[in-house]
Amino acid sequence: MSRILIIEDEQSIAELERDYLEISGYEVDIENSGDKGLQRALSTDYDLIILDLMLPKVDGFEICRRIRSEKDIPIVMVSAKKEDIDKIRGLGLGADDYMIKPFSPSELVARVKAHLARYERLMGRRETRNDEVRIRGLMIDKTARRVFVNEKEVVFTTKEFDLLTHLAMNPNRVYSKEQLFDLLWGMDAMGEIATVTVHIRKLREKIEQDPSNPQYIETIWGAGYRFRI
Repeated sequence: MSRILIIEDEQSIAELERDYLEISGYEVDIENSGDKGLQRALSTDYDLIILDLMLPKVDGFEICRRIRSEKDIPIVMVSAKKEDIDKIRGLGLGADDYMIKPFSPSELVARVKAHLARYERLMGRRETRNDEVRIRGLMIDKTARRVFVNEKEVVFTTKEFDLLTHLAMNPNRVYSKEQLFDLLWGMDAMGEIATVTVHIRKLREKIEQDPSNPQYIETIWGAGYRFRI
């Protein structure tokens, strides 16, 4: 399901756009101020952004410029301003489309569909998107076997990566040391169960802000370990 962010200060308009897009099968978020909209657009993965031009705190032109400097996703700019200079400026900053209010919500949906389809054709997005696990500030790229903690890459050994990925993909489930050893090292592997404890400690040192008070990997005394979401 494609995710769309609407940055629009008029709540009634934003909700109407959201309703039509959700009916068409999209997941939609709304932000009503420019500063919060920009922050969300840069920190969250969206497939398309619908951006009003006149916004409090930060205007649509600046938001478009900032988004385009970091992300290559479709941006549909909307505005009540009809002057050609505004349209030229918006498109020049990287907007993919410029719609003048008032417009039909059905037309907006049609343009969104067209831009998403075009983007996916050009980028091959569905075929090339990496398989990722995201939990709070932790991002595990399973395809590239890379881990980022608060957007900073952290290096893991093969077994550390495999253990972290397995726990993160099975959150809130308690695994005993024996189960983890069998899953990751194999029943016939040379080694001791204590190696699980060592690897858990190393994971905490790399992903936890305070390893002595873990927020991700919890110890369930007498039972094993659990990845908390």
